[in-house]
Amino acid sequence: MECSREKFDLTGSLIYGTALVTVMAGFSLLPGELGIFLVLTGIACSIAFIRYERRQPFPVLNMQLFSESRVFAFSNLAALINYSATYAVSFLLSLYFQYIKGFSPEYAGLVLIAAPMMQAVVSPFAGRLSDRIDPGIIASAGMGLTTAGLFFLVFLKETTPLWYFITALIIIGLGFGLFSSPNTNAIMSSVEKRYYGVASGLVSTMRLLGQMLSMGIAMMIFAMIIGRVEITPEYHPLFVSSLNFAFVFFTVLCVIGVFASLQRGKRVIPPGKPAGGQAK
Repeated sequence: MECSREKFDLTGSLIYGTALVTVMAGFSLLPGELGIFLVLTGIACSIAFIRYERRQPFPVLNMQLFSESRVFAFSNLAALINYSATYAVSFLLSLYFQYIKGFSPEYAGLVLIAAPMMQAVVSPFAGRLSDRIDPGIIASAGMGLTTAGLFFLVFLKETTPLWYFITALIIIGLGFGLFSSPNTNAIMSSVEKRYYGVASGLVSTMRLLGQMLSMGIAMMIFAMIIGRVEITPEYHPLFVSSLNFAFVFFTVLCVIGVFASLQRGKRVIPPGKPAGGQAK
């Protein structure tokens, strides 16, 4: 078979791994000087990786997938933004419930389960629906709902009632449920069968990179507003201000994600591939 003569792109893999590791490590150390240095190093490695891969006959990541398929490129970007804007929500609210509301960890977790429960209910329906109509439309609607849920959280205070948070979490869970499966469908159905492995790997990479960026942003905001101190009662007003700022940032980020999701255009099924197109 022709694919058996392809060589493993060791150099590209090393550059790619270095870029991811340095960015992830750097964000965990922001806003310190070492964190800034590592993030910049990661960005430089990412640029070098893209330039290097474009010249390779057998790249570890075929960059033409991004240039040739608008759906593939913007669906991956939307996934990165979505996870970057939503992953830290549970972490931030768990701290709020325990430090401000005085909830036990168990009770805080019970409240936070509202979002994943809604996602679990909606995701199967959204995935089946995305096989019948353009998944980009469903994913964009989901991103819009997620934006609305995050916007709710911008206005939290020390006295905000519990029902307000549950409502916001339900909206976020509904939005994420509508976004995740259709967006993955859009990515997988926009490439030929031989690129399923690459596309699937990128879905996982966008998810993990987005989760890391989300936590990095949250911790950076804490470090800038509160400092590296224990959150005791005298720091509660600053802690709430940090949450307000973080949710403003995540809301704006999600608005950008909506536009990125809408820019993907209509799904085009590659030749020889069945409509509905998810990998079996």
